[in-house]
Amino acid sequence: MKIAEFGVENWLNQWEKSAKYDISQSTISSMTISELLAMNGDQDSDLYDQLNQIKMNYGWIEGSPSFKQLVSDLYDHVQPDQVLQTNGATGANYLALYSLIESGDHVISEYPSYQQLYDIPRSLGAEVDLWHIHEADSWYPDIEELKKLVRPNTKMICLNNANNPTGTLLDKTFLQQVVEIAKSVGAYVLVDEVYLPLDQPENFTSIVDLYDRGIATNSLSKSYSFPGVRIGWTVANNTVTDIFRKYRDYTMICGGVWNDILAVYILQHRDQLLARNQKIVLHNLEIFKNWVADEPRVSVIFPQAVSTSCIKLDIPEPTESFCLRLLKETGVLLVPGERFDLPGHARLGYCTDEVTLKKGLSKLSEFLRQFD
Repeated sequence: MKIAEFGVENWLNQWEKSAKYDISQSTISSMTISELLAMNGDQDSDLYDQLNQIKMNYGWIEGSPSFKQLVSDLYDHVQPDQVLQTNGATGANYLALYSLIESGDHVISEYPSYQQLYDIPRSLGAEVDLWHIHEADSWYPDIEELKKLVRPNTKMICLNNANNPTGTLLDKTFLQQVVEIAKSVGAYVLVDEVYLPLDQPENFTSIVDLYDRGIATNSLSKSYSFPGVRIGWTVANNTVTDIFRKYRDYTMICGGVWNDILAVYILQHRDQLLARNQKIVLHNLEIFKNWVADEPRVSVIFPQAVSTSCIKLDIPEPTESFCLRLLKETGVLLVPGERFDLPGHARLGYCTDEVTLKKGLSKLSEFLRQFD
């Protein structure tokens, strides 16, 4: 099995720890456990008692009953048995693709998007057609193009909603059109749903609430600010979930006892956490918008209160070399668009802490003046 280098992860593995002003990430300002407890007014929480007293055995293999119930509550028509705990959304995506895609299958993947969604099917021997997003259409793909790409033997359509790196959200009406096309050939629709639009999160529609053969993956890493917990999940119908169970035994045993306890606590306090993150996203988005308005060498299709964005740079230099010089000379980190096959662009994560964001944007502007 051969697989392409994971562009964005390879870049971040090389450079993120050397950045002074990291405005590349797509997580909403990550938290400490103490900050989580303080946010809930829970300084004397029994959380630490649980962590201190629990035995470090394998715990609940698929995730604890509390975890599975809390995740199922995030959807309209999902039961706890349809939820499987994974090692982040990357583990969830891998499990879904590894379980269902075989050599010779036909897969359609939104492109660019999270690289797993097209390069893992390729590595498994599938024929992958790329369903391109278009900057001129606010980074939406064209539904008519999907109709031309789909075949009678199409096995799966892969989406990233909201999209990484652009932050574009596919609305319910558009997803319903995708479902109708998938339904016509019996294809699965796999959607990585780690980015929640925090201006109106109640309006987000999961694929599993629209389509019986829909598969949703998610995690606590992005909208929930806890990538270090390394907990994600798959949600699918009972038949597909049973298929996942068999393959899951080959990819992971459990998420970890401590991690499950933390995940349950985070989900139990979901409303408080998302309220905190909504303030960060909306406040930082205004800072970002004002900066773009004043920066002549940057343009962007703004995301819908999603924690990742894709800026376009008006510079006479490849963005990868520019981003590397930017990091080494100023300490500011972006992800160059080449890592998403979007040359001339860069991923900018505006949902870091306010001080880092403002300083990073200021230094980026100063660096751009060399081209004036």
